[in-house]
Amino acid sequence: MTRSRRITVQERRTRLGVRHRLATAHRAADVVEATRSVVCLHATDPATVFLSARARVDGMTCADLERALYRDRSLVKHLAMRRTLFVFPRERLADALASAGGRVAAQERRRLARFVETGGLHADGERWLKKVSRQVLDALEDGRELTYTELRAVVPLLEGAIPYAEDKSWGGTLPVGPRVLTALSAAGAVVRGTNAGGWTTSRPRWTSMASWLGAPIEPRSEAAGTAGMVGAWLRAFGPGTEQDLKWWLGSTLTAVRRALADVSAVAVDLDGQVGYVLPDDVDAPTETLKPWVALLPSLDPTTMGWNERDWYVGPHKRQVFDTNGNAGPTIWCDGRIVGGWRQPATGEVDVQLLEDVGRQARRAIDAEAARLTEWFAGRRPLPRFPSPLCKL
Repeated sequence: MTRSRRITVQERRTRLGVRHRLATAHRAADVVEATRSVVCLHATDPATVFLSARARVDGMTCADLERALYRDRSLVKHLAMRRTLFVFPRERLADALASAGGRVAAQERRRLARFVETGGLHADGERWLKKVSRQVLDALEDGRELTYTELRAVVPLLEGAIPYAEDKSWGGTLPVGPRVLTALSAAGAVVRGTNAGGWTTSRPRWTSMASWLGAPIEPRSEAAGTAGMVGAWLRAFGPGTEQDLKWWLGSTLTAVRRALADVSAVAVDLDGQVGYVLPDDVDAPTETLKPWVALLPSLDPTTMGWNERDWYVGPHKRQVFDTNGNAGPTIWCDGRIVGGWRQPATGEVDVQLLEDVGRQARRAIDAEAARLTEWFAGRRPLPRFPSPLCKL
């Protein structure tokens, strides 16, 4: 019987440093290359996109990323896996929509239709949703961009809210308009265009995806899209397990296994676990990297890229992840998390080490913290998902 190729934890950490453009000698040339290196950037927290790109591109400015997002449109925001907002390279949108976006959109439409019916806002939720969706798309035709407030003034059907937990002190109301845009965004019909706020805030002007790109997103089958996403993930994050992929895609094991077969993935041994790599990646040469450190933001794609994280988080999971599995700002040293960082009211970057990393690494971490403090230039974007460590 042929034994599976064994890929050690150290080799995985080396691959991470190289492929995610975090090791000093392997930084990306620009923000698009940086994004491709991790498939997509988390964008739930607007500051994360900028800080994730900055960690991978030497000398990056906010203007560099804004140019790619809003002028060149080589990077595009799209709601996809796990009902999460990401920034994708333009060429990856078709796979993302086919594999995840369409499924999320269908789920959102069903939930929203039931929501407005049970809340007594509309008797026929599906009919209302079709009508309001059509009116939103009509309002955004010909490339017009409107903020949500402007769009609501043009489309009165977006008005309305439904109370929840009325007998509880924490109850309130949920507006239905933003959920209409969530469903249309996941379906690839509308997109967050230019931003009416600064880089640390999310005040999108909404527009038609077809107008924004110059053409609708290319239709693709769910199987083809899933295979494309799995192949891209294996190229960036492999080796990984079926559970890693199931979680990252927000999909099913059946879909993951089919996609692994479609890309001819090869099983490898991850110290007793079965992992997978692409066929041409089984015997990839292992580099010897110089020591490297990185300060990554909350929800960075590297920190969030796997479901089974012991090999790079070690004993620090409870300090750097919240109870919902969201990662706060982290400090990385040679492919593993060794602490976190935060910004106190004075604005400088304060490092929070969870272990002794040695004098050389500590000097490198302090130097990187100083560079990040300088890059912030007095700005203090607080993470939307602070870790327990970050709150200390």
